[in-house]
Amino acid sequence: MENTSARNMWGNYLKNHLEDVFHETPKTMCFGNNEHDANESVRLIQSGNKKAISHSLLGLQNRNEPLPKIGDYIVVTDWNGEAQCIVVTTAVTLKPYFSIDAAYAQLEANGDRSLDSWKKYHWDFFTKELQEFKREPKDSMIVVCQTFKKVN
Repeated sequence: MENTSARNMWGNYLKNHLEDVFHETPKTMCFGNNEHDANESVRLIQSGNKKAISHSLLGLQNRNEPLPKIGDYIVVTDWNGEAQCIVVTTAVTLKPYFSIDAAYAQLEANGDRSLDSWKKYHWDFFTKELQEFKREPKDSMIVVCQTFKKVN
């Protein structure tokens, strides 16, 4: 783990959770592709409102990133890379974009937490993400729906 603040946060977590000592080193990341969204995501996680994050399957594939899995830990940082909290993945489902429902949109807590807000935010996010690979989002694209709980 390159990030000093994330390494320190993970080390402090392990002091009180010896059962996780042999767990693989967690991923360190911010949630969002701009300063406002990344810092707002941290605030929403810390307040207990944000319990999910979504990825485009195409984006993960094009970046050669593995699918998240239950039990994965993530050290969530703010936009500046400072560790803010640790979450653990509790579920991962793959769904077409068009089948995302209001209950899931509530878990992700974007905007006003409505399905319309979720769809607008993610359509824009996936459009920007996929441009790099000369791809465009589609209603039928697969979304990786990752739910988590804050553990630190």
